[in-house]
Amino acid sequence: MKTPLPSAEGTLQLFLEYLSVEKGLSSNTRLSYGRDLKKYFLFLKKQKIDSFRAKENDLVAFLHHQSSVGLSARSQARLISSIKAFYRFLVLDGCIKSNPAANLTSPKMWQNLPKFLTVTEVETLLGRPDPADVRGLRDKAMLEVLYAAGLRVSELILLRPEDLNLEEGFLFCRGKGGKERVVPLGVTAVYAVSDYLANGRPRLDSRVSSALFLTRRGKPFTRQGFWKTLRRYAREGGLGAKISPHVLRHSFATHLLERGADLRSVQLMLGHSQITTTQIYTHVSRERLRRVYDKFHPRA
Repeated sequence: MKTPLPSAEGTLQLFLEYLSVEKGLSSNTRLSYGRDLKKYFLFLKKQKIDSFRAKENDLVAFLHHQSSVGLSARSQARLISSIKAFYRFLVLDGCIKSNPAANLTSPKMWQNLPKFLTVTEVETLLGRPDPADVRGLRDKAMLEVLYAAGLRVSELILLRPEDLNLEEGFLFCRGKGGKERVVPLGVTAVYAVSDYLANGRPRLDSRVSSALFLTRRGKPFTRQGFWKTLRRYAREGGLGAKISPHVLRHSFATHLLERGADLRSVQLMLGHSQITTTQIYTHVSRERLRRVYDKFHPRA
């Protein structure tokens, strides 16, 4: 008697647990995989197709449907990545014998160059918080650390006071997939954090929180909360409302490379597992050189 196959929902949960335990992927990445696969399961359900018995042409039909409703090439590429990972897991777990997603290929995409601020624009942004106010002290420290260390916003809000070594000028960071790294901090950031720890955080820490940066209610920051704070300062500084925390991370990497930092060191500071991910910042520098050349060379 054949063992009945588990439900799609049950298998999805097992798959997400596998991504966490075996692959060490972050909760945000797992959420993205989950959303993609639920979309895929819904399509199969409407077509009355079991996900364990889906064929390659069923997967292709799903992807064509997503393309027809306006899904971007980048989102399609992520969708394909989710489906391929799911079916690799099913083969590994013995649920299916052959992988219907083995031959799927991602759509070709132009690589979007990351947006970044000029040094002057960064100085304008970092100069907006008012250190005479407790929230200004905190916001100044957060912005300085974000730019000085090139952190992701999730890494910034998870920092704890014990993750800092202000005497030596570095911080301890937990990145994607639980990976850990040590990142230097500049003098300006060290001063801003020291000021916040001495004169700002004690006035916010009514709940004895373990987080370094706290809201006025004494709670740890959320990503959305910090985004709102950043955008407010960007608007006030005339930089527009579309600046995100990642723009400061891009600015960090671009400014280092423009001033002669080697790619390997920037890779380590950003926490990229592959140097090819960091190489996009060399393209940013070349694009900038191209614009300067076209603008000023008499024979351009």
